[in-house]
Amino acid sequence: MSSSRLGVMLLVVLMVTNMGLAWSSEAADRPNLLLILADDLTWRDVGFVGNAEVKTPHLDQLASQSMHLRHMFVSAPMCAPVRSALYTGLYGVRSGAYPNHSRTHSGTRSIFTHLKAHGYRAGLQIKQHVAPRQTFDYEYLGGGHFDFEVTRAFITRDPQQPWMLVFASNFPHVNTWGRVVPQQLRAHFDADQLTVPEYLVDTPETRDKLVSYYAALLALDNQVGELMKMLEETRQVDNTLVIFHSEQGCSLPYGGKWSLYDNGIRNTALARWPGRIPKGSTADALLQDVDLAPTFLDAAGVDPTTIDTGRPDADGNTGFDGSSFLDVLLGETDHHRDYVFAQHTTVVVHGFREPYPIRSVRDSRHKLIHNISHDNTFWIRGIHVASPIDSWRQAAEDDAEIAARVRWLSHRPEFELYDLQHDPLETNNLADHSDHAQIKQRLKTQLDAWMRQQGDDGLETELQAPSRRPGG
Repeated sequence: MSSSRLGVMLLVVLMVTNMGLAWSSEAADRPNLLLILADDLTWRDVGFVGNAEVKTPHLDQLASQSMHLRHMFVSAPMCAPVRSALYTGLYGVRSGAYPNHSRTHSGTRSIFTHLKAHGYRAGLQIKQHVAPRQTFDYEYLGGGHFDFEVTRAFITRDPQQPWMLVFASNFPHVNTWGRVVPQQLRAHFDADQLTVPEYLVDTPETRDKLVSYYAALLALDNQVGELMKMLEETRQVDNTLVIFHSEQGCSLPYGGKWSLYDNGIRNTALARWPGRIPKGSTADALLQDVDLAPTFLDAAGVDPTTIDTGRPDADGNTGFDGSSFLDVLLGETDHHRDYVFAQHTTVVVHGFREPYPIRSVRDSRHKLIHNISHDNTFWIRGIHVASPIDSWRQAAEDDAEIAARVRWLSHRPEFELYDLQHDPLETNNLADHSDHAQIKQRLKTQLDAWMRQQGDDGLETELQAPSRRPGG
């Protein structure tokens, strides 16, 4: 072999070796990304937030190692819109996934595609509830609630390649209460001894539902424990950014689901990244579900401002609706947003009677809710037909206060304004108070601007919801 040919071969070997070393170094510098999603969990209902009735040791331990994001919000109070917003970084009306059981517009891209383009493998386990797969290009690991062998296989497949995994639990969704939750978990609770949250009506049926709901929450806590144990056993704790995110509130009346009150759209959220995120810390910055995808990209070393989401807003911009809050996680600031926004679409929800579009805007203290078709009746199966509402109606026959609360579940004024600092359960509507007129107008101006940016026409958008179903 000639010396010149040998020199070329050595050069090629050296180049390939250097590329491999560079890839290994880059992979080592980029964190794995684990998003743990709860399903229909009211933000107040875990131990470390203050619910003494529910013992969640694994979540409590994770909280002690994490930053508690105390003001994280979702942009809709239903599963599919929340998940689409988390994965795309876009609000639902813009992406097209604003009703429940919905799909994004063709061409919309998600965090799975963005990260795969930068060398990550991207997977999702258990609950999907997003469409189409062209947008959500994840590797589906399966739907077993306690099948952690597929999880382990995914996160250990190739030590040289960073990964993103969404562990999308079904707990504590109401559909798991009687069929999936191990019955021994119900034994942790005595219905007669429970402290019923003040926003619920205390009836035997309510207490029975709370036992089932809390038992499902314990099942979620066990899943979190298994995931954290697995990261320890595979020695991936230090290089994994873990986000725990609680989705919207539970399906009990006033538990939050299908409403834009804080029980519906405020989250329990934790972020752990050893050596980077101060453990046991808290952040009060206003954060939103659409901010998560840009944050994950930022942590992975990808500039989120360069991303084309594939879906323009009303001004033709194709970037994210959200922005990275990595600086909040790293303790560099405690401010991110001035406002968070949300929408609810009743059309296509099981058992709806009349269109009832709802929009909201919230700052750090006040919230404005616009019930656009307030003359209609808000009525869906999950609130107005499912237990325990019949027991509430019976209790209302002899109690005017309970009767007023039951009526509020179906009939509300056009505008609601709340001072959350003094009224955290949103029971005192200030919308018609003259001393709050400027606050109301400021928030309405922000809400109107957001709706315009999203291409949201209120009732007309609500009526188009059936076209957003998969295959619609």
